[in-house]
Amino acid sequence: MLKLYSMDFNSAGQRVRTALHLKGLEFEYISIKKLGWDAYRKVNPQGLAPTLDVDDKLFAQSTAIFEFIEETWPEPPLLPADPVARAQCRAFAQHVACDMHPLHISRVRKYLTGTFGLSEAQTRQWYGHWMATGLTALEETLRRRPKQSPFCFGDRPTMADLYLVPEVMNGRRYGCDLTPYPLVTAIDAACRALPAFQAGMPERQPDFEG
Repeated sequence: MLKLYSMDFNSAGQRVRTALHLKGLEFEYISIKKLGWDAYRKVNPQGLAPTLDVDDKLFAQSTAIFEFIEETWPEPPLLPADPVARAQCRAFAQHVACDMHPLHISRVRKYLTGTFGLSEAQTRQWYGHWMATGLTALEETLRRRPKQSPFCFGDRPTMADLYLVPEVMNGRRYGCDLTPYPLVTAIDAACRALPAFQAGMPERQPDFEG
């Protein structure tokens, strides 16, 4: 049995949860909130979520976990078959994981308010700026695809979609205007209609508190 250390509102964990559901893999959900952060750091010294436990072998960082899942359980594939599209898919996902998400996670916002004394309004402005910058780039990337498709890179979800959906969800939570990004929001809607994406949502996790 696979074990996934995660929590309800954890974008990286949501990516991995959804990937596991798309692969049809059963896993035990271990809530970091209930476990406690001190105990969790004994599992993962980085102190970041999620962590995947596979037969007592521990994997951190969602992208590394995703690659392990894809290589170990290749069906159904979550990367395009074409090498060019595969690289573009990875680049799309990494734009979210490396250039967008780290700029507005909770520990960054807490540091901005606690160390630099920014107000809640100022931190939301910070959040909104970087979200808009990232989504503008993603929208243009999607617009330039040689063939438009219901998902980021084809007729089925890939790694890119797994990374996009939690990011869009975060934008909605913090009141970001998503109307300038019709391709992004259309793909998000297509993904959210699928059972695997629904199962990965925060409100479907056992530690969800509303």
